[in-house]
Amino acid sequence: MSVRSDQVATEDVLLFANASITATGQREFHSGRSQQQLSLSFLHDYMLGNYRDLYTATLALDINDHNAALIILRLLVTASEATDEQRRTEGRLIARRLELLPPQRVYRLLRRVRDAGVNNRRTRAIVRDWFASRPDPALDAVKYRRGLATALRHNHVRPQHPELGDFLFAPRRRTQYSTPLLEAWRAAHYAKKGVYDLPYTVAEGFAARRGIDREEFLAGIAPRMTRLEQLRLQESARRHGATDVRMDLSRMPLTRLASYVLALPLDERARRRAELTEALRAAARRAAGAERGRWGTVAAVLDDSFSSFGSAVKRRRPLAVALACHYLLEVLAAEYVPLWTSGRGDALLGYPYGSTPLGHRLIDALDTAPDRVVIVSDGWDNAPPGLAAEVLRVWYSQLDPEGRVGIVHLNPVYDAGDFEVRRLAASVPTAGIRTAEDLPALVELAQFSTGRTELAELTDYLAARIHKFLETR
Repeated sequence: MSVRSDQVATEDVLLFANASITATGQREFHSGRSQQQLSLSFLHDYMLGNYRDLYTATLALDINDHNAALIILRLLVTASEATDEQRRTEGRLIARRLELLPPQRVYRLLRRVRDAGVNNRRTRAIVRDWFASRPDPALDAVKYRRGLATALRHNHVRPQHPELGDFLFAPRRRTQYSTPLLEAWRAAHYAKKGVYDLPYTVAEGFAARRGIDREEFLAGIAPRMTRLEQLRLQESARRHGATDVRMDLSRMPLTRLASYVLALPLDERARRRAELTEALRAAARRAAGAERGRWGTVAAVLDDSFSSFGSAVKRRRPLAVALACHYLLEVLAAEYVPLWTSGRGDALLGYPYGSTPLGHRLIDALDTAPDRVVIVSDGWDNAPPGLAAEVLRVWYSQLDPEGRVGIVHLNPVYDAGDFEVRRLAASVPTAGIRTAEDLPALVELAQFSTGRTELAELTDYLAARIHKFLETR
């Protein structure tokens, strides 16, 4: 490749990586669902057609589940276009990524693979190995019965346990199962007690058919709920009087917990301030790990403007990412200064409001003489427009040409019109962000986005990420 071709390839890979981290094909504040999907589909097709190896390598990055599934689907559908070496690498990355995807998303993916008519030996082996690695096949059979049966039939995979085969393909063949969960499913057809031995999502359907009172059902099924199910239903259970539904918020992932907090009314957040703050800080400490306190003096510019509401389908998602980053940076930094665009100082009581004076907040941040500035914003600087870019231009050209202060922009929103996350300035490292837990790795990835990185450096970085991704279990 020429120098110019290398530069274009580097820019394309980083553009796609940022899109794969942030874009989900859903409506955003500034663009609709169809525009998001069309833009994302174009990027996937472009990358697969021009940089198959680099396209595959993005499976090892912190991309979201939606784009991981799209990449896997395209690689399987176009397997005949790959070399033997490419197929080996793709197979390992696909197998590892499938282990990390939620099972319901895997079953939807396998249905799309079947609809695309893909049924080659490699795909059958991938499905066989994935199913063999499932920790509880009986749980999958009960929760995802149709998806599992379809996947096994299409890929000619035989269940290792004969009871599982009967359950999926001939459920009336047995009058009793020795596997407890399968027997609970059978018994739930005849006795109310059996409903409470099933996973919540399955039991809910049985409860509705049997006319079980909602309050009674929530109280009885609480021990079977996952943490996420508890989080979603905690307030619902309280409204129905099932007050014995309990959960430890400190065990929740940081960004998901931030979304939960922002969904609460302001007066409830104020009333539960100690509980919610400690839970967020506990989650942040877990996310920071060994990096705790190693980032020196950090100033953060955090966007809580009206656009941080997101959309009806991604309600308050950008603000949740900013709130989670706030608590994580507080742990990572030795000294920490948070600056919200609204000017508010109480992060726990934040809500989307007002314009986005990123330029003014950036001046305030730089005035604290930090070692590092982290900006978490969708990049729509509008009060006044373009001030942040001008501040950064003057800063780099006149005040800090040596780059003593590290400045990085993390953007939680994909800009469908420009096929990338919106940037504040070309000189500032920028990366998309989906969850605050990925912040340390994304700060590292962002350093490649300023146009001064050679393709060889990026390729080496991706190779290292692939090695770490495949070796981590």
